[in-house]
Amino acid sequence: MTMLSENPAVTLNGAGPDVRDLLVRSTTWEADDVISLRLVDPDGGELPAWEPGAHIELVLPSGLVRQYSLCGPPADRGGYTVAVLREAAGRGGSQELHETVLPGKTVSVRGPRNRFPLVEAARYLFVAGGIGITPILAMVRDVSARGADWHLVYGGRSRSSMAFVNELVELGRDRVEIAPQDERGMLDLDAVLAQGTAGTAVYCCGPEGLLAAVEQRCAGAPMSLHTERFGSAGAERVAKPVDVDQVTTFEVELRRTGCVVTVPPGRTILDAVRDVVPEAMSSCEEGYCGTCETRVIEGVPEHHDTILSEKERQAGKTMMICVGRSKTPRLVLDV
Repeated sequence: MTMLSENPAVTLNGAGPDVRDLLVRSTTWEADDVISLRLVDPDGGELPAWEPGAHIELVLPSGLVRQYSLCGPPADRGGYTVAVLREAAGRGGSQELHETVLPGKTVSVRGPRNRFPLVEAARYLFVAGGIGITPILAMVRDVSARGADWHLVYGGRSRSSMAFVNELVELGRDRVEIAPQDERGMLDLDAVLAQGTAGTAVYCCGPEGLLAAVEQRCAGAPMSLHTERFGSAGAERVAKPVDVDQVTTFEVELRRTGCVVTVPPGRTILDAVRDVVPEAMSSCEEGYCGTCETRVIEGVPEHHDTILSEKERQAGKTMMICVGRSKTPRLVLDV
C-alpha cells in the first residue's frame, strides 16, 4: 500500500525541495555486500523527524538520485542511518556508494518522505526478504517499544548476507524468525501468512518474487497488506501502459518558472521540463519511486505511475511527471 504522506517534511519536485547537505559520519559493514551510512548535520544540529517506513533521497557525487529507507531509531534526531546493498546488476547507485570513500564528505539529501507508513493495528506480521529488512527494522523497533503484538519472518540467501540479524533477535527472541535459504530452503509463505487473522496488518518488503507471492496469498484474506518495492519489476507488472500513438500533444505551464513547454506524443513531461529546468529531480523514470512527484495547479493529469492511490489520482493534486500525461490541453505545474 502506498499513500501520500501528510508529514510537513514532504516536499515535491519543483516546489522548493527540502534538500540539505549532510556529513557522512561513518560507514559500517552490516552483512555481505551491505553497508550502512550514518548521516549527520555538519553543524551538529537536529534533523527533521520521521516515522517508520520513511525514506530519504541521496544525490550521489555522480549526480544520480537514489532512495534509501531510514533504518535507525526514529527518536534519534542526531542523524539518519540507511543501509545499501551492492547490486552488481543495478543501475550504478549502490556500486557508487560502496566504492566511493565517503566518510568525512557531504552528500545532498532530500526528505524524509513516507509512502510506507505504519498504521495502527491489533497485530503486526512483518515479512522481509534481503535488503527489504531496512524499513521493517524501524517498524519492529516501534512496535516492540510500545508493546504491540508482532511477529517477523526474515528471509535471505544466507545468514551472512542478512543485515541486522542480531539486533532484531534482541528486540524479540520469541517473535523473530530468521530463515536463511541455504539453511532452511524457501520461505513457507502459506504457513507464515496463516499466522495472520482479522485485524492483522501484514508488512512486506523485499524482492519482486516475494512481494508477488505474498500479494497472491493475501488476496481476499481478512488482513490488510502493505508493501514497498525497491525495483521496477512491480511498476512493469501493474503500471498502465501509455499508447503514444493515441496521446495528443499538450502544453505544460511552469508557473514559478514562467515558461510554457510543449509535450508531443512519445516525449515525457519530465523531458520537456528539463529543457527549462535541467535540475528537475528524478530517479527511476518509470513511475515507481516518487522522486519526480510534482504539484498540479490547474488541469487534469493522466496518471501512469504505481505510487498514487485511486483517491489521490481522483484529487489530481500531484503527479509523477516521468510517466504522467494530461487529459486537458494544458497542465499548470508548480515548477
